Amino acid sequence: MSNTNNTPESQGSQQSSHKSQRTQKTQDSQESRRPRPMEVLRDARAQLAELTGMTAESVSSFERTEEGWSLEVEILELERVPDTMSLMASYQVELDAEGQLTGYRRVRRYERGRADARGSGGR
Repeated sequence: MSNTNNTPESQGSQQSSHKSQRTQKTQDSQESRRPRPMEVLRDARAQLAELTGMTAESVSSFERTEEGWSLEVEILELERVPDTMSLMASYQVELDAEGQLTGYRRVRRYERGRADARGSGGR
């Protein structure tokens, strides 16, 4: 037998302790659901390819923003022979914090074999 009394105060502190543990577990699970950068990159390429029907070849810039993520994705718009004459495009892609595409726009179009002019900043 135990000499401890199960008073309303002790019950309240036990409930409070369990509640804070549940809150911590909820916060941990929400953080673990946040997509990792590589998942965001893969998903963004796949979503953009599905929407445009064109091949997303690479991601040339990637950053986290207050609203989610911002990427610049290089897409093959028109395949030509030789390959250096294929038309490429850079798309600015915006995603929410969960990695879902919220918008995109083409910001540049160029031939694969052409380098940017010096000092133009790529646009």
